[in-house]
Order: sequence, then structure tokens, then C-alpha cells
Amino acid sequence: MPASGDAHEPAAGRNTSLKDRLKAYLQLMKLRIVELLLIATVPTMIFAQQGMPSFWLILNTLIGGTLSAGAAGAFNSYIDRDSDRVMKRTSKRPLVTRVVGDREALIFAWIVAVVSVIWFLVFVNLLAAVLTAVAIFLYAVFYSIILKRRTSQNIVWGGVAGCMPVLIAWAAVTGTVEWPAVVLFAVVFLWTPPHYWPLSMKYAADYSRAGIPMLGAISPAGKVASQVVLYGWATAICSLLLVPVGGAGWLYASVSLAAGAWFVYECHRLLRLANAGEATDKQAMRVFHGSITYLTLVFVAVAVDPFVGGPIL
Repeated sequence: MPASGDAHEPAAGRNTSLKDRLKAYLQLMKLRIVELLLIATVPTMIFAQQGMPSFWLILNTLIGGTLSAGAAGAFNSYIDRDSDRVMKRTSKRPLVTRVVGDREALIFAWIVAVVSVIWFLVFVNLLAAVLTAVAIFLYAVFYSIILKRRTSQNIVWGGVAGCMPVLIAWAAVTGTVEWPAVVLFAVVFLWTPPHYWPLSMKYAADYSRAGIPMLGAISPAGKVASQVVLYGWATAICSLLLVPVGGAGWLYASVSLAAGAWFVYECHRLLRLANAGEATDKQAMRVFHGSITYLTLVFVAVAVDPFVGGPIL
């Protein structure tokens, strides 16, 4: 990881209490994003088991997953520190306020990353540990360093890292990666653009100021919204593949179909406003928050489905 300029940074955290510094380290991990990533973990484990896995396996997977996602978030905080310092949305992050120093943040990220991989290796299994290391690399290097500032498709391919908890959860239970896990991986992959691009529409000025080519910052609202609609449809259709591929039942199919129809409707509403030249910020944030509700509903159905009836096909 690059560390240029760190030797000349002003002293950080000199007049900060221990409590505030600990809070700052947690903020480095971006735990609100971790919550979103972990929405998929337990349901995937239950579906893989077709019942309830052991409490200790779930707990250890959640701990390891939180650490690995937190490590990726800390690396991202370090890598994005310069752009964060010119964006209003990120003005209160620890490396911007200097509660934590740049070098301290990088050391912290490495420690948490190593601990997360070791945790999976010791308490879960080898495949989960390997997938965890891959996930951290994808987010910290492939997305944060290589893609983010080079292409408007950054969030599409960089979003692969955000899909990894599904594969890790499946591997934790079965020791393998099977087709139902691939379907769930694809659902999260396709869901990421219609989740994040509306947010980039809202904060387009911030991304432009930081020189980050998020689609919402460099393209007209109509073009962004049309892409959101396409990915919204792809997400909803892909979610239904768990019925023929994974043996999901009526409960999952019903929830997935209904939630998908609602989510696609909200995406189309954003496109309609954009094409009419009307203000889109409010609807963009509605799609952003709605995408989280959609994904939560789908994965709750994934968790409940094994206990209700049997497979449709």
C-alpha cells in the first residue's frame, strides 16, 4: 500500500481521548457497510445447511467476516484519504479529522486483515480463509487502487469484493462452493450498481471534486437511471434462478418476485423523473435505501425457506 507523504503528516490524536480514538478505529472499518455485507452471511449458511448450522460456526463466521470486511474498509479509508479530505460527505472520517494518523490506519488495516484470515483458518476452514484473503485483496487493491479512479464501471467490477461474503458463508458450511452460492453471489453482484449509482447521483459534486469518475458524477441523470433500471431487472431475474438451481421453495419465490417487482418499479420511477428533467435526488436516495430493503427481504426469504415446505422443482 502506498504511504507517500505519511512522514510529513501532522501529529494525529495528540489531544484525543482513548474512547474517541477507539471509536475512530471502528469508524475506519466502516462498520455500517459491514452490516450490509453480513445481511447475506447467516441466511446463506442456513440455506447451505438446509437447516440451522451450529451456533459456534455461525458465530465464528460472523466474527471473521466482520474482521475481514472491516480490514477492507480500513484499507479503503487509507487509500482514499486524500479524496476524502475534499469531499463534504466524508469530512468527518478519522483520517480527515486527524483523530487517527495515516500510518496508524495502514498498520491497523494490516493487523485486522491478518487476524481475519487466521481466524477463518483456525475456527472455520481453509477455503473460507482463502476466500477471505481474496475478498480483502479485491476491495483494497482491485477496486480501491486500480479501478476506482480509472473507470465509471468501477463499482460494477469492484463490487465483486462485496459479493464474497456469500461464497465465504457457503464454504464455511460445506467446505466447497456450489451453484446455489454462485447464484446468490450473482444476485449481490448485479444488485451493487443499482444500490450505489443512485447514491453517486446524489453526491455527484463531491465525486467530481475528488476526481473520482463515478457514473452518477460524469453522466447525465437519464443515462445513469437507465443503467440502474437494467441492473435492477437483472438482479430481480437472477434472484429467481435460486428456484431451479438451488431448490428454493414457494416462500422464497414469492418474496423474491414481489420484492423484485417493487424494486424494479422504484428504478423505473427514477428513470421517468430523469427523462422528464425533474429533480431526481430524492428518488435516487429512495432507490438507494430501497435497494437495502430489497436485499434484506430476499436474504430473509433465503433463511426461512428451508423450514417452510419443500423445493418447487
